[in-house]
Amino acid sequence: MNGMKKYIPMLILSLFVTACDVTKRVPDGSYLLNTSTIETDRKGISKSAMETFVRQKPNNAWAVLGRVRLGFYSAAPNDSTWYYRLMRRWGEAPVIYNERRTDISAQQIELQLKNLGYLNAKVDTMVVLKNKKADVTYKIAGKEPYHIRNYRDTIQSADTTIYKILQEGRNLRFIKENDIFNLEVLENARTNMAQTLRNRGYYNMTKDYFYFLADTTVGTHQVDLTLGITNPADSIGSHQQYYMGKVSITNGVSPYAFQNNTRRNNNKLDTVVFNGMQIISGENRFMRKRALYYNTFLRPGRLYSDRLLERTYSSLNGLGSVSQTTINLTPTLRNDSNFVDADISIMPGRLHYLQFGFDGTHSAGDLGVAANTTYEHRNFFKGGERFRVKLNGAYEYVPKPDGENTIDHSYYEYGVETSLSIPQLLLPWLLKQLKDQPSASTEFSAGINFQKRPAYLRQFFNLSSQMQWTRMNWQLMNTLKPLDITFVRMPWKSEEFANQYLNENNPILRLSYDEQLIAATSYSSTYTNSSFRNAPRNPFNIRTGVEVAGLIPRIVSALGGGTTNSSKGYQQILGIRYAEYLKADFDFAQKYPVSEKGTLATHFAIGVLTPYRNSIVAPFEKRYYGGGANSVRGWSTRSLGPGTYNSDSTSSYFAYTVGDIRLDMSVEYRHKITSLFELAGFIDAGNIWTIRNYQDQQGGLFQLNQFYKQLAAAYGVGLRVDLTFLILRLDGGMKAHNPVLPAGERWTIFKPDLKRDFAIHFAIGYPF
Repeated sequence: MNGMKKYIPMLILSLFVTACDVTKRVPDGSYLLNTSTIETDRKGISKSAMETFVRQKPNNAWAVLGRVRLGFYSAAPNDSTWYYRLMRRWGEAPVIYNERRTDISAQQIELQLKNLGYLNAKVDTMVVLKNKKADVTYKIAGKEPYHIRNYRDTIQSADTTIYKILQEGRNLRFIKENDIFNLEVLENARTNMAQTLRNRGYYNMTKDYFYFLADTTVGTHQVDLTLGITNPADSIGSHQQYYMGKVSITNGVSPYAFQNNTRRNNNKLDTVVFNGMQIISGENRFMRKRALYYNTFLRPGRLYSDRLLERTYSSLNGLGSVSQTTINLTPTLRNDSNFVDADISIMPGRLHYLQFGFDGTHSAGDLGVAANTTYEHRNFFKGGERFRVKLNGAYEYVPKPDGENTIDHSYYEYGVETSLSIPQLLLPWLLKQLKDQPSASTEFSAGINFQKRPAYLRQFFNLSSQMQWTRMNWQLMNTLKPLDITFVRMPWKSEEFANQYLNENNPILRLSYDEQLIAATSYSSTYTNSSFRNAPRNPFNIRTGVEVAGLIPRIVSALGGGTTNSSKGYQQILGIRYAEYLKADFDFAQKYPVSEKGTLATHFAIGVLTPYRNSIVAPFEKRYYGGGANSVRGWSTRSLGPGTYNSDSTSSYFAYTVGDIRLDMSVEYRHKITSLFELAGFIDAGNIWTIRNYQDQQGGLFQLNQFYKQLAAAYGVGLRVDLTFLILRLDGGMKAHNPVLPAGERWTIFKPDLKRDFAIHFAIGYPF
């Protein structure tokens, strides 16, 4: 240990060395690539897009600190000690200027500019060599780009069927007059046209059948463009559509079970035909034939489509019981018609799954432990059904306070949850078309949880059903919960707790703990413009959802299944008051790449929750809260709002820092410094409000002429660690505008108080 201490001053000194001696390891006669910049004379040319064609780039630099890793490498001593090995492992070798790579980079940039329509573009390089450092500048002279003068296609005269399909799909509207003559646009158009036709039965179609004729002699910087299609070089003479022919599924049977390539010779195999599909199974049938049918979209008689092929792969591989899916397609001519025969093979995976989890918890300085055990059977009824049982328990030690507030005391909870997920939509025959949606599932779940504190015992019973399916090439995910029932009861409570928290003087707190029945129906969807074949430059996600509670209990009450509370007049079922509310949410997030390593991410979210008829206040679990790692990060979780409500005014603030209206807005710049680390700077704004003027939440009411004055704002920086399989995130936020403070003192950005205004968050994943 004492031997290691002598290296600590060297480690500190090396931090200073990083800023002044980065050329120490550069050989004599060579130069460190210090900077690499791009200059252009045309606003239409993106510098960040051209950076991707530069073959040699300087060492990575960290924000503010500079090229730290290069400094570590340079500061390593000339010996073989652990310190030397550590510095080299942390460090990064200097990037030595290479003239050949610089020339190739200039050529690649120039070639890309020509692809973008700048046919006369030139790229010159300027290199400044000084003090063993090289500064490289790529100077782009884009000149005037070429534009489309006239555009026409000859596909209609070549093949009217193909022309009609492309016209319906708007595939021929990829360019118009006066557009820049962009070869990337033309190449994408060829790919999209071929893909559209392959999804309409043209199994042999490729983009190479489409061609462009460009005449650049018609005028100054102008092009006449013609689109055409060639016929296949065979005796058919024209492109043909294919239908699905024979479909054979090998149901979990090893290829070694087949002898002499003849399946029927093996008497251990059983062959059946189900809805036109031939299914071959072994003695122990792996999957039921109906489950195979609903997860196989390549069905006899259907027009061939690449999309059906992709859906089949996705659905079969999505079954937890399947480890591998193989599909072999064979085009064939039968009775003067074109068919594609499919030979599908699925192999069993691990059917039984057991997981143990153990977590430590730390809440408000109080320590606790939580454990869970999950068992899952992934082929419960031989149809890819997932049956899951989860046991969980938690204990938290909270020292007894000096006062009489017994709500904060040690507690424990335990429970069990079971679920059954079926890999198809269970719908009436009238909705048969929806059953063929990819990645579809129907899930039923039930659970019970007990929460024990010295002051009370609460019980939670849950029963729900859920349907999920995707559309539009997996870009649109739909989730429907026809029925989600939660029953909360408090069979025991101390007299002290009841007198202090469940009296008429605290209506919100009382309703938060009251026994209640929540029977909700909800629908949500998530749409993204990204897909496995399309990576847009500015990807975005849109999430929407609507939830209504109390509809079914209201119908039951109307049919005589409910009663009216004689003293308070509300409706109840089995003696329990049921909740009625309507909730709607909208969430939008989009990313904009600003450089090769930098991305600007934006986020906007709004939600509205309104109780009605049988509910004065919406259930506590359904209301919104502000602050935290995914909200306005200058506030800790559940410490913001509603409105100007001051949570420090009451010791029971937890039940009051919730609202019925939510607004969140964020802008975040993310910069990759290495493949592992990413820095971020962010600005957040938002708050929550109540939809009614509750006495216990003064200042929380949403008012159209006041809400914008009550927006909280924060700024801060963060560090992300990219472990590939997950993102670890550390954010530090400072309050910039605090709506709790008196008017005129809310802009704390000019007079920050670290103790009052700073919040730190540790989370997994990006905030949006």
